[in-house]
Amino acid sequence: MSNRTFTMIKPDAMADGHAGAILDQIIKAGFKIVAMKQTRLSIEKAGDFYAVHKERPFFGELTEFMSSGPIVAAILEKENAVADFRTLIGATNPANAEEGTIRKRFARSVGENAVHGSDSDENAAIEGNFFFSAFERF
Repeated sequence: MSNRTFTMIKPDAMADGHAGAILDQIIKAGFKIVAMKQTRLSIEKAGDFYAVHKERPFFGELTEFMSSGPIVAAILEKENAVADFRTLIGATNPANAEEGTIRKRFARSVGENAVHGSDSDENAAIEGNFFFSAFERF
């Protein structure tokens, strides 16, 4: 079990002006931000990041969406980080998310669901390494 996870605030939440409120909720939940940047994925980089979904029917729509505007990428630290963050963000479909979760509060739909959260310690490390060098982590 790792004490780090990875998240992205997605283009929908950025366009809706929710980045500050989402970061505030993350910090208030006890997570420490150890790396963070605002950037924009090209469609190619979005495809690289979501390569695991390449054969799925929603891949094209996903990469178009994720390259449609700026995102905030961050590595978060807390004991039991992956599981605790998954609880904080809520179900992928905001209609099924618990009250008070990030997706319940800020997501537009199952496809535009405000935030990404790593689903395992292994993927958290891979995803963090995709965005951040050792010099960018504190």
